[in-house]
Amino acid sequence: MWEAFIQAAILLKQFDSEVWQIVAVSIQTSLSAVLIGTFLGLPLGGFLATNTFPGRNLVITILNSVMNVPTVIVGVCIYLLLSRSGPLGEWGLLFTIKGMIIAQSLITTPLIAAIARQIIADAWELHSQTLKSFHLSGIYLIKWTLWECRFSLVIALLAGFGRAISEVGAVMIVGGNIAHATRTMTTAISLETSKGDLPLALALGIVLMGLVLFINSIANLIKSAAERKYG
Repeated sequence: MWEAFIQAAILLKQFDSEVWQIVAVSIQTSLSAVLIGTFLGLPLGGFLATNTFPGRNLVITILNSVMNVPTVIVGVCIYLLLSRSGPLGEWGLLFTIKGMIIAQSLITTPLIAAIARQIIADAWELHSQTLKSFHLSGIYLIKWTLWECRFSLVIALLAGFGRAISEVGAVMIVGGNIAHATRTMTTAISLETSKGDLPLALALGIVLMGLVLFINSIANLIKSAAERKYG
């Protein structure tokens, strides 16, 4: 075991091309998925938090349920859509990074939307009457609420990135875990461990844990800054 750790450290120290190519694919797909999840999830969460309409509770329940769907099910559904016999098969997205981004976006969007809805709903309940007394238009009400919640919303986005970067089931199915193309840290760790290549698996695991710790540190710094500012 100790020898495997030493070899893993050597791979990282030597900037092994295979290791960092896998890391680059993971970061590319995860960041892209979070950007899409932010673009779709924040407006959805904000709309559900600040509007009342028939079926709203049902929509929220579905959103919270989708957030907890096993990622392998998401992967299978996207696989069926993108396969040659599927409705989107002619796009040629199966076993590509773009296909993996689609799968991860469907995982991160409900998570970001659900967390954002709760954050915005709490702020809206606290400040909505005061804001309405200023006779502001709807767009300004939403802008002010988002600004008021900006620290908490950033934490929600970081949570989405953490979910995406650690995803394995969906990207394994949709991406195919192809070497030098669609192999991510999580899928490579799973494969290399099964093959007995522990140094590579450990090297990737160290990088993955470092990214997760970095994300959590940023989230804690943002939380501490918000607490100091707003007491």
